[in-house]
Amino acid sequence: MESNLKIVDLGLLIKDKRILIFSDFHIGYEEALNKQGILVPRFQFKDVIKRLGKIFSELKKTKLEKIIINGDLKHEFGRISEQEWRETLRLLDFLTNFCNEIILVKGNHDTIIGPIAEKKKVKIVEYFLVGNTLIIHGNKIPEKGLLKKAKTIVIGHEHPAISLREDIRIEKFKCFLKGKYKRKKLIIMPSFCLATEGTDVLKEKLISPFLDHDLRNFEVFVVADKVYDFGKVKNLL
Repeated sequence: MESNLKIVDLGLLIKDKRILIFSDFHIGYEEALNKQGILVPRFQFKDVIKRLGKIFSELKKTKLEKIIINGDLKHEFGRISEQEWRETLRLLDFLTNFCNEIILVKGNHDTIIGPIAEKKKVKIVEYFLVGNTLIIHGNKIPEKGLLKKAKTIVIGHEHPAISLREDIRIEKFKCFLKGKYKRKKLIIMPSFCLATEGTDVLKEKLISPFLDHDLRNFEVFVVADKVYDFGKVKNLL
């Protein structure tokens, strides 16, 4: 990872700016599944808070300048469900204890996020540029003028994961990817949705337009009990 960037479990820390980035919480995912007739227990919020607590403990409870949620705080496209309303507000209250400001980068699932942001006075932006690092959700390519300002691009949206085999057992793990988009450094963050591991980048079709090229030279950082550097994608195929 870059010298000024540090993976902290499912978060990415910009060290000199004391900015911590998370992506793709998808609060309300279980309720959406329940409404489709898929019965899953609603355990995610409790697990999210527990995992966030460990992250902040690892940071030694340092007061961060900003926490940036890089898109898809909630899951439903066209409405705010009861679960989303209740749990997003609780999540934002929890995060407020560890930073001076929360910024929400708008994701493709955040079509109706204004009432939540307004209630908690959270700023909504299309992207966030800190120095020459561009934080953007990743569901669309921004205009060229903005890209010119960036040397490093941090996206979510893709929910990267990889499947690892041990004998007959296969287990999927969330991961970070690091590679190139044209001449820019590109970092793809895993989702903080704990109800699913995400998209297997070795086998499944990818959806971000930032990733419509050969990924074999991308580096893989698996998040498990700690962060493991797995080398390049091509060595895992």
